[in-house]
Amino acid sequence: MNARTYDVVVFGATGFTGRLVAEYLAAEYGSDVRWAMAGRSADKLAAVRDEIGAPADTPLIVADSADPASLKAMAEATAAVVTTVGPYQLYGEPLIKACVEAGTDYVDLCGEPAWMYDIIRNYDAPAKASGARIVLSCGFDSIPFDLGVYFLQQHAIEKTGAPLARVKGRVRKMKGTFSGGTAASFAETMARAAKEPEVINRLRNPFSLVPDFEGPKQPSGMKVIFEDDLNTWSAPFIMASINTKNVHRSNALLGHRYGEDFVYDEMFATGPGENGEQFANMIANDKSMAENPPKPGEGPSKEERETGFYDAMFTGVAADGTRLTAGVSGDKDPGYGSTSKMIAESALCLVKNVDREQTPGGVYTPAPAMGEALIGRLQEHAGLTFQIES
Repeated sequence: MNARTYDVVVFGATGFTGRLVAEYLAAEYGSDVRWAMAGRSADKLAAVRDEIGAPADTPLIVADSADPASLKAMAEATAAVVTTVGPYQLYGEPLIKACVEAGTDYVDLCGEPAWMYDIIRNYDAPAKASGARIVLSCGFDSIPFDLGVYFLQQHAIEKTGAPLARVKGRVRKMKGTFSGGTAASFAETMARAAKEPEVINRLRNPFSLVPDFEGPKQPSGMKVIFEDDLNTWSAPFIMASINTKNVHRSNALLGHRYGEDFVYDEMFATGPGENGEQFANMIANDKSMAENPPKPGEGPSKEERETGFYDAMFTGVAADGTRLTAGVSGDKDPGYGSTSKMIAESALCLVKNVDREQTPGGVYTPAPAMGEALIGRLQEHAGLTFQIES
């Protein structure tokens, strides 16, 4: 790659989440990272720059998803692009095309499996040829879960010599809201599915992001259950549909390090007893995401973001009967505060910590693209904790 003017450009910096990404880079790294803010309006970019306290000389780039020439110029000027401009199935492909052609690294917050299927099919080979690392789903969906499974499996291999054939991902605690972008992406995916029946099959198939591979039957995770082995009631988890697909893609990209018969599911663990059962049923019957979703461009207050958190465990039983468990937690609300830090660190990890021999061009999920290097950055800078519990 030729020398680039910037390490990272934040595309969509005037949007709610993009603004948080820019604010994080300004506060955490200042002038230590060569970064720029990009969006459709120079005036709005300048206003956001001043409001978040970024340096007055922070570069501003005018670029628009509807203007391929502006995307090309932006992609050619930077080593990596962070994009928060979604739904990606409406606005994402032109930027991916520009990054692939320029050999520029790209990270997004995508949780739209039907669109991701198309991107993998259409851009994996060109990205391999150009050297662009296209890393999808670098927010709450799916970094804590993708890296949580990776972290646990590394521990299992080191301790027992073999991966765990069955892993359960269970959210133990969470305070915060899902983003308006997530809600808009969900609505757009459903609208597309209504017009294209094959999209429904991709949404249902846990291996739809792994071309030409079909693994074993996976648990549905769609009903309230009591899990004797964990002594808890568990409810459906709204992010499971995308997270499980990304975990299976990671497994494939890692050469099936977790095994070709790997089984994985995610649910929300609500605890034992009557209270646990009631909480599980309340989660299962919650329709707020469909009936009253947050709007794109809106989000929680700073206080709400600061007081949010999440905690998930990943657990499985080794061949010798030993239960192994890892925990992953975040110190801000999942949809905004933590997500904005995770995507920023993902871009910096690609640029600063992951060479192209280790991770050549292609369309990736976070774990095979960045692995331990990203876990290290997230723990050092972004308020995440990865811990082996047993």
